[in-house]
Amino acid sequence: MRRLPFRRLVSLATLAVVGAATLGTTAACGGTDDAAGTSGPVTLRLGYFPNITHAPAVVGVEKGIFKEKLGSDVTLETKTFNAGPAATEAVFSGALDATYIGPNPTVNAFSKSKGEAVRVVSGAASGGVALVVKPDITSVEQLRGKKIATPQLGNTQDVALRYWLREKGLNTTKEGGGDVKVVPQENAQTVDTFASGAIDGAWVPEPYVSRLVNAGGKVLVDERDLWPDRKFVITNLLVSTKFLKAHPDVVKKLVEGQVAANEFVNGKPDEAQQAISDHIGKITGKPLDVKLIKQAWPTLEFTNDPIATSLKTGLDHAVAVELTQPVDLNGLYDLSFLNEVLKAQGKPEVTQP
Repeated sequence: MRRLPFRRLVSLATLAVVGAATLGTTAACGGTDDAAGTSGPVTLRLGYFPNITHAPAVVGVEKGIFKEKLGSDVTLETKTFNAGPAATEAVFSGALDATYIGPNPTVNAFSKSKGEAVRVVSGAASGGVALVVKPDITSVEQLRGKKIATPQLGNTQDVALRYWLREKGLNTTKEGGGDVKVVPQENAQTVDTFASGAIDGAWVPEPYVSRLVNAGGKVLVDERDLWPDRKFVITNLLVSTKFLKAHPDVVKKLVEGQVAANEFVNGKPDEAQQAISDHIGKITGKPLDVKLIKQAWPTLEFTNDPIATSLKTGLDHAVAVELTQPVDLNGLYDLSFLNEVLKAQGKPEVTQP
């Protein structure tokens, strides 16, 4: 029976950032009244990343879905991020009330606040990750002595690679030694280093998988093949516990927006892809090529289920490759709002972990 690779674990770099936060700063989260159920105007500060794996968030903002579901009494303020550590820090400092984010910083925030600061209230996306290598590499044994890039030491993809290699009998070290040399570097840099021959491959998320393939690489491992039913969490929706307790009605409306955004993304893929391109263009000044989005699209599944078992398994993998310590995840998930929304729409509910 095939053992699963990591998909959700703790980033060493993120630990350093989030570790500076305290429960005292966590208490500052939410710039609104503290009493649950308080009526009147509320501001919801929502974070997300301008990329394909955050498609529900990008489309939800671009098409006005969140604004519609939140209603006239809620002012939506959005902020974009390029990496999990910055978004996590914003939640801890009180600058964000909720954010779309990957499993690694999710675990970090929960662990560092001793289970107090955050709750996962919905899933968003699954999949979209692969190991792309030079075309002459056709087996795992041929990776011996090669250089393979990951986005960051200890991040989700880094641990996924290290665990998979470990299961195949190849060792790695944090310093870049071992049978396979793991080279942490920014995803944007990876495309150039692969094209120049400085690395032999990379374990990365979309759209960098597609970009590397277009640069002459081939997919050696589609990470979906390493998980039950080919599902693993890549993005979920995280909410400040402070804000959740103060404004459960607003959180429910936010989740309604998430469900509606996913319905749009899945039901109108062409419109969603164009919306993503347009929105990224507004943020970065350069729209993401729609052809690239379409190329990457089939590797992703946009789901409201946070696939909690994959996050826990990913954490176990991180422990196995000695990049983190065990973490008690009890209490991380509050899917009551999600299930209320799904039930009201006659959709299958998600099992509470």
